[in-house]
Amino acid sequence: MEFVDEKLYKRIKNAVGRAVADFGLIEEGDRVAVAVSGGKDSYTLLHILEELRRRAPVKYELMALTIDSGYPGFRSDVIAAHLREHGFAHHVESTTHYDIIREKRRPGSSYCSICARLKRGALYTLAQRFGCNKLALGHHLDDFVETLLLNQFYVGSLKAMAPRMLADNGETTVIRPLVYVEEREIIPFARGNRFPVVCCCCPVCGKADLQRKRMKELLKELEKENPAVKRSLLRALANVQPRHLLDRELQRTCAIP
Repeated sequence: MEFVDEKLYKRIKNAVGRAVADFGLIEEGDRVAVAVSGGKDSYTLLHILEELRRRAPVKYELMALTIDSGYPGFRSDVIAAHLREHGFAHHVESTTHYDIIREKRRPGSSYCSICARLKRGALYTLAQRFGCNKLALGHHLDDFVETLLLNQFYVGSLKAMAPRMLADNGETTVIRPLVYVEEREIIPFARGNRFPVVCCCCPVCGKADLQRKRMKELLKELEKENPAVKRSLLRALANVQPRHLLDRELQRTCAIP
């Protein structure tokens, strides 16, 4: 695929390539399932991984997976058409997640958390069905630092996301190759290349996750004073000083005799 804005394309591609190298995200013989939701992030991830695959010193395969949760109006056909047009191996899985969520959701609670759990479980199952040992998700740099702040402010835990981790099923390795890419780079890249972004059609999406919106607003405010604040927070996740934390287990492990 020919991308518009060669400079932006190279910047994103190089950032993804650096993440792959830094964290060993893709290795010889991998078959990587890429979760394609129809959003800007997942389209960007898929196309960049394909460009890297063509030039990579190791051989790996890609398989695009889309979960149709059954929300009325969700255009999985638009996603499938784009994937076919660009020659991607792909599969769309139709589910009854929407019905399950309506039945199980507590009144006033968010659709998003239960929807995400159902989708993740379906993706693990599909990855195994199609012989994929890895599952690539489109979380970007902003997602990492926002999750860090959310856990600190609302959960009382010092954690974010991992660029590479073994899933709970013990079979699939989850990877997040966009860890070094900021959302403000993905937005113009997706628009410029006219990726057919599809709304998830959740009836409350955009209203429920107010805490994450607050973190976005906080980071925007902090960037006025320190434009590099998000990258600084990301670096902090790779520069942990256990001796200066309050975790008792870490204190015992790092204690100086």
